Amino acid sequence: MKSFKTPLQAFWQLKIRKRPFVLSHAINSQCNMRCKFCEYWKEDKVEMSTDEVFRMLDDAKSFGIGIYNAWTVEPLLRDDLSSILEHAHRLGMMTSLITNGKLLEKKLDELEYLDLLSVSVDGLDSYKEIRGIDIETILPGIKKAKERLPLMINCVISGKNLDDIVDLINLADELGVKISFEPMYEFEGISEEVWDEFGIKDVDKYQRTVDKIIQMKKQGYPIINSLTYLKMVRDLDMDYKCHANDVILNIAEDGTIEDCRVHRNKLGYINEGIENVWSSSRHNVRETANQCRGCLFFGYVENSLLYELKPEVMKNYDWM
Repeated sequence: MKSFKTPLQAFWQLKIRKRPFVLSHAINSQCNMRCKFCEYWKEDKVEMSTDEVFRMLDDAKSFGIGIYNAWTVEPLLRDDLSSILEHAHRLGMMTSLITNGKLLEKKLDELEYLDLLSVSVDGLDSYKEIRGIDIETILPGIKKAKERLPLMINCVISGKNLDDIVDLINLADELGVKISFEPMYEFEGISEEVWDEFGIKDVDKYQRTVDKIIQMKKQGYPIINSLTYLKMVRDLDMDYKCHANDVILNIAEDGTIEDCRVHRNKLGYINEGIENVWSSSRHNVRETANQCRGCLFFGYVENSLLYELKPEVMKNYDWM
């Protein structure tokens, strides 16, 4: 949240109006990968039409949204992605997108109206085992894209890639792109088989690995995470007050407005009006957040700490 085009607009929306400033849109339900640890591609949801997305964006703009983030499952599979990004851009929103990168080289020209790009890269030697394709499949797209717009590699730390983390940071440094980290999350519904395969078993090695990330962050490597967050990741410490819903408005593929990507409680639908759903669900959302045991999704934790104006996070968190 540090590089908003309109910081005063963000402050007014978040702190004065007390409304979210980021719209996180699960733009589609199709994927060109079948990662074992991901549940989203297994869901069969009806996607909003182009016109429905346009109306959602118009409503979001009236509500005060300043950032539009397209994600899950693979945004580059939508034929109308360019038109959606252009619509958000013309409304004055900053646009961001999260992709697995498989189609990035082919689809890059469709991202003319994109401001920030995030590519999921969980390893080098371990990438094929984790994602099912060779790392060389996505590197050309990353190299081409980083010449056009700010790009971040996002790595989920798991039991599969601890030996790859330092090399991945060095790769980001060599490419001239940012890199972020977050630990694999044991979400509700994940199978015991998947967690046994991908979960972190060697806690000592995991903590040494995160300590190395912290060290390299201090040395100036392009790691976006704050030191506060990285220490929480190292210690698996979720002792923070969640403000994810104060910052981010979550909308699913079919137009369902949800409280967050962990609980996924349905608050309403976009055809009811964002402001109406937001106003009627505030009490329930607060109660859910107060009772939540927490998570370590970096977007949720970093933004929650920023919301509370934590000095170290404001200084060292280096993305939106």
